[in-house]
Amino acid sequence: MEDRILEQGAIIGYDIVKVDMFLNHRIDVDLLCEIGKEFRRLFPSKEINKILTIEASGIGIACIAAQYFGVPVVFAKKGIHRNVGNDIYTGEVFSFTKNQTTQIGVSKKYITAEDRVLIIDDFLANGAAVKGLIGICEQAGAAVEGIGICIEKGFQPGGKELREMGYHLESLAIIKSIDDGIITFG
Repeated sequence: MEDRILEQGAIIGYDIVKVDMFLNHRIDVDLLCEIGKEFRRLFPSKEINKILTIEASGIGIACIAAQYFGVPVVFAKKGIHRNVGNDIYTGEVFSFTKNQTTQIGVSKKYITAEDRVLIIDDFLANGAAVKGLIGICEQAGAAVEGIGICIEKGFQPGGKELREMGYHLESLAIIKSIDDGIITFG
């Protein structure tokens, strides 16, 4: 992941890493297969029975990873959807990239107290999306078995906070800093 970020990633300002050419707009499926295998290695628990993510960028990653776990993917929808109904678990998530707060929701049919969930997402910065997904799991009584992140911005507080909360968090690449367009991994 680090090599791909250095080869194809683009820096915007001092805190945004653009990887849409291989991870979350144009998707390199071979890379996603390797990511799925690595998440399976990092989270060997046979107890995991669902993967949970948030639309839209996490869906592709979660779907490929789910093949290696043999479990279904559930994704939190952003906004209000009439076709989902009112029987949902909800949360609010602040998007670092979009600089706005959005309501997310998952139908109560798809996450239950019997579930042992692996949360997967493309980026972790301040941790709002992951915390929103954790909140949905808590509402359902589901256990969070782990959190798999493709790229963590280690210079922002999300990863540190989630680890301090006791979650098993694995990031495939942790960016320690971005200085003058140079990425340092840590």
